[in-house]
Amino acid sequence: MTKPRQIRNMEDFAAVSGISRPTISKYFNDPDSVRKSTRERIEAALEKFDYRPNMFAMNQNRRLTKNIGIVVPNLSDPFFAELARQVEMNVIAAGFRPVLLGSHGDAEQEIQNLDNLRMMKPAGVLLAPLGRLSDVERIEAFTRAVPTVLFDANLDGVGEGFVGSDNAQSVGLIVDYLCRTGEPPLFFEMKTPANPNAYKRRAAYLAAMKRLGHAPMLVQVEGEGWDFEAIGFRGGSELLARPSLPSNTVLCSNDRLAIGFLSAACEAGVRVGLGAEGGLRVAGHDDHPFSRYTCPTLTTVSQDYVEIARRSAEALLEIIESGRRGRERTETLFEGRLVMRRSA
Repeated sequence: MTKPRQIRNMEDFAAVSGISRPTISKYFNDPDSVRKSTRERIEAALEKFDYRPNMFAMNQNRRLTKNIGIVVPNLSDPFFAELARQVEMNVIAAGFRPVLLGSHGDAEQEIQNLDNLRMMKPAGVLLAPLGRLSDVERIEAFTRAVPTVLFDANLDGVGEGFVGSDNAQSVGLIVDYLCRTGEPPLFFEMKTPANPNAYKRRAAYLAAMKRLGHAPMLVQVEGEGWDFEAIGFRGGSELLARPSLPSNTVLCSNDRLAIGFLSAACEAGVRVGLGAEGGLRVAGHDDHPFSRYTCPTLTTVSQDYVEIARRSAEALLEIIESGRRGRERTETLFEGRLVMRRSA
């Protein structure tokens, strides 16, 4: 006989029952908060798998509020606004109250947000840190007191875990595509980027070009902060003013830089995209909400917003519900998807 699977926590129970963990969590917080048909399915599964939640741990956690903090670098950026929206929806589905805060690209504001959340005694926090600008020591002190899962940008060893994109895979994917369909790309980036993903993308570009037998071409532009479109426009204008370029293919470190670069090309009268004989090919990374409305529309790599948000929320809820902290820190990376549009 096959030994039945041991159900240790809600994640195991969700896996064997086929019911989402946020829904199960919502049921245990308040059975009447889920639909009758869903409640009946959960109760039948509880009977079948003989699972009972750790009520002591759950009661301990209820000494805290039902608030979950969500902190992102900049809510005015549609990329982070959409990512935060997806995280928020998962938190609400699990029966918790999201408290959404933006750090405005400022390290002191990021710490102020965490301090304000601490006073609210949140059940946990989902944090997308600034990265290079972050006060890592103070963030680490916060995460020792409050269960915290990082998403989008990683700070090594900080928090209970990290969920984000696999930059090595996604950049490798678009470099392969650009090399296969035209001239190998030069890499257009900020010299001192704020977000740690930028460094990973640079390393991934260098590795992909080496793997494919091409010499890397880095173009690093000056600029600080989060006004990426302006930096991309200024750096793109300077690059396009040169007598010649090392390649007619430009891969930008992120879509917002690419949007600025496309504007610079338009200003300079340089044609971009399919059918632009003698012109440029331009690509980006992230599938920013505006990338499908640029002119021409922007070829890019899509981050999996939905799965990053879902897994971030699930990882934090598992810690909250189990009452267990200090386990081995986990990192979950999702692959990107190539989005081919008219710019390349």
